[in-house]
Amino acid sequence: MEHAEHTEHSEHSGGHHHRRGLAVLLPSQHHHMGHEAPSGNPRIVFMGNPNVGKSTLFNAVLGTNATVMNAPGTTVLVESGALRHGEATWDFIDTPGTASLDAISPDEQVSSEAAMARNGYPQPDVIVAVMDATSPSKSLYLLSQLIDLGRPLVVAVSMLDLAKRQGSTLEIGDFAALVPGVPFIQVDGRTGKGKTELLDAIDRQLSAAQAVQAIQSTYDTAQSAHTSAQPVPPQPAQLQPIPPVTTAAIPDREATQDEVSAWAQQTSDERFTWIAGKVTELNRKQPAVDKPTFSDKLDRLLLHPIAGIVIFLAAMYAVFEATTTLAGPLIDWFDVTFRQWLTDGIDWAFTLVAGKEALAGWFHGLIVDGLLDGFVTVLTFIPPMGIMFIILSLLEDSGYLARAAFVMDKAMRAIGLDGRAFLPLVVGFGCNLPALASTRTLPDSRQRLLTGLLIPFTSCSARLSVYIVLAYAFFGRYAGLAIFLMYVASIVIILAVGLALRKTQFRDLHTQPFAMGLPPYQMPKVLQLGKSVALRLWAFITGASSIIITMIVIVWLLSAMPISAGAAGNNTFGHVDEVENSLYGAVASGVAPAFEPAGFNDWHASAALITGFVAKEVVVGSMAQSYAIHNSGNESEQQQGTGTLGQAVRASFERSSGGHASAAAAAFMIFVLAYTPCLATIAEIRRQYSGKIALQSVGMGLVVAYILAIAVFQIGRLL
Repeated sequence: MEHAEHTEHSEHSGGHHHRRGLAVLLPSQHHHMGHEAPSGNPRIVFMGNPNVGKSTLFNAVLGTNATVMNAPGTTVLVESGALRHGEATWDFIDTPGTASLDAISPDEQVSSEAAMARNGYPQPDVIVAVMDATSPSKSLYLLSQLIDLGRPLVVAVSMLDLAKRQGSTLEIGDFAALVPGVPFIQVDGRTGKGKTELLDAIDRQLSAAQAVQAIQSTYDTAQSAHTSAQPVPPQPAQLQPIPPVTTAAIPDREATQDEVSAWAQQTSDERFTWIAGKVTELNRKQPAVDKPTFSDKLDRLLLHPIAGIVIFLAAMYAVFEATTTLAGPLIDWFDVTFRQWLTDGIDWAFTLVAGKEALAGWFHGLIVDGLLDGFVTVLTFIPPMGIMFIILSLLEDSGYLARAAFVMDKAMRAIGLDGRAFLPLVVGFGCNLPALASTRTLPDSRQRLLTGLLIPFTSCSARLSVYIVLAYAFFGRYAGLAIFLMYVASIVIILAVGLALRKTQFRDLHTQPFAMGLPPYQMPKVLQLGKSVALRLWAFITGASSIIITMIVIVWLLSAMPISAGAAGNNTFGHVDEVENSLYGAVASGVAPAFEPAGFNDWHASAALITGFVAKEVVVGSMAQSYAIHNSGNESEQQQGTGTLGQAVRASFERSSGGHASAAAAAFMIFVLAYTPCLATIAEIRRQYSGKIALQSVGMGLVVAYILAIAVFQIGRLL
């Protein structure tokens, strides 16, 4: 009976009994150069080429308790987890896909170090090598290296059913004959087929390794006890390892990556000879098939230089629509209907406990306008995130995403990214949050990080409401052109910031020839898809909700603290007549002078920008509230721009800009475009990368937004 155990990473654990997640698999010196021992549980390391179904199999084995985190000291995403099998607990780690232990990227280096126990990683007790049955030759190179390491090995053969549909007659026994002594297990991560057999094979390998250690100890004792008059005891058969593929010495645990590369190059000829022999063995067991497969025919269309781009753009449009239009009604349901249900429930509870007068108290305001608002804000991100996760899984599991990467690769190389980066950037124009989630499709951690830093500059749909109000308030019949230019500016900013980052922080991100094996087309499994989406949604909710709710409560507290008695002289905590008379208004007034060079030195504008840091959706509402316009919520953005709110904003910008209101409005719109999109996006960046990267993203957005806003205003006032 297996039991999955949830693992979490803790940076503050004081002893090995409290270490979780990847820390279980690494000695503590990898984190802080101490001498703490690892957890002591057997370590099972999954290895395999990209697109062989390794991570799908890993999640099928671990269930929903696998934890995604960064490998220590890197931005490389790995999954880890613990599984109880019988009386023992095993620690699992899923390494990034790699074709060789000779790493050429940070992701591949993590895989190489985990398999070879270098750079502080402990020895794996069992390595699970995942092989793609539809193209076994591509997996044999890595398999040959893993054999040479001499660690207990299990080979999981995936997609055997798909290979048979393509005309293959190979059975699992044919693959097992490739390396006698190594167990080969047929698996399907989408259905969970072969999971029990795989775990049993791992168990046998662990038991065999323990038996070998006991025999080795007995043999060593017998060797040391023999005299010159006695013959040396023969080596037991159990101590005779599986013959290595090559004869070169394996790099030790202190070896550098350059030494590993030298070893890989030195042994490559022997490996290719071994691979050729194994492929010949397999080919003898099945008839040659020269007829084009269904995948070949479909690839002629999807990879066509013209038709492929048209199909890809149509797919991206569908993704964009799904994460905006399709998610809209669900977002509204959470934000209006569900919020009202909860508010009514809270009101009923307060009335029951303390009477109706409690509804006017500050504590009720804290619960409803602080905690509840934060909770509902988190819930409103579930529809677009869930839809994006579903679409990602469908595109990835079906095999199309790899084809799309080839189609768009050339266009993305201008900023050092491959074609897969196009999807997150397109999605970002709908919502930055699911766009960040979609960066997981990128194969290299540095590319994921660069794309993650660029996504906040994509003009999400939440910013559109601000553009519409200001465009109709200041540019009249040219409002459509002004809004269009915001999206053009977004693209220009992405390219400019991307090139700047390539010249500075990402100088080491070299453009390499884009080569990857195209996975076979498959029909995604509904059950596995549901599990994957639920796991990712839960990871987002648990990772981002605390910071979102905390910041919204802080904003409420600032708004609830009066700094003056107000017009009626009765302002108290939680009851402030005007926003300007609260601590929040004071902060906004204090910040406002910084925007004088940009033309909007006005506390109404700065207050809206501060609120917009939490969510861009509330910028217009914050402006209306600061001007004491209470009926604007019933008007469309266009009506607000041409109505009372638009007039109030025009009057403020006329004063603050010295008569150049249109230039100030353009500067404000550019600032809204370029600065931090929302608190949820920052929380997701922190969850995926680190707090340091999240701070960099905020700082970079503010600097770019401020510089551009000043430039737009100063140039605009001269026109």
